[in-house]
Amino acid sequence: MGRFDSKVALVTGAASGIGRATALLLAQRGASVVGFDIDASALADAVGEVQADGGTMTAVVGDVSSRVDCHTAVAETVDGYGRLDLLANIAGVASSQHLTDLGQDDWDHLVGVNLSGVVWCAQAAIPHLLETSGSMVNVASSAAMIGQAYTVAYSATKGGVVALTRSLAMEYARTGIRINAISPGSVDTSLTRDYQIPDEADMKLVQRYIGFRGMAGPSEVAEVIAFLASDNASRIHGTVIPVDGGLTTG
Repeated sequence: MGRFDSKVALVTGAASGIGRATALLLAQRGASVVGFDIDASALADAVGEVQADGGTMTAVVGDVSSRVDCHTAVAETVDGYGRLDLLANIAGVASSQHLTDLGQDDWDHLVGVNLSGVVWCAQAAIPHLLETSGSMVNVASSAAMIGQAYTVAYSATKGGVVALTRSLAMEYARTGIRINAISPGSVDTSLTRDYQIPDEADMKLVQRYIGFRGMAGPSEVAEVIAFLASDNASRIHGTVIPVDGGLTTG
């Protein structure tokens, strides 16, 4: 018996990185997974990988910054599988620039994906999670926990995810659902590899973001998400767990 047998999980950002690793892990442990991502081609590849591994996964292509798309993704999940036990809010984007170079489009894009996407998916999912005593896991960032230079928009949106997680945890404290978050440090994903350091940046400030133990692999982060979503974490609610190799210890 897998830990998530008979469970249904909706994973945002499932086409790549932490989201893809989480979808694969949950499917390996018995969950029926619905992957929600804007990248149709990469999402199809992820579905193929899960199915080749013997797991169950279907795809919903859409934009998490769209309230309509988020509600559609949840509706298609419940219509297809009859229930929803886990929402993993993993979709995210990043940017790096001096504050004086931050444009309106960059700001709106980060807020839309990193923060609004969590809001809209949570709004759509919670009524169904209440029916199954399910779980929500949000992915914040170490940037929300300590000051990180050149990431004002990213840090602000991830700080919002932390605040949102705690607010929802209080709002639903007397129900059967659990709502938690993780705050990863540097993770070896395309998001990190494509990170553009601004001109004239202080490299000492940039290098300190790596943490004491280097970058994590996506599968290492997925393990923590799966733990929080499992019955083994039944007493954990309203918590933000660092997954950062000691970056935020001091």
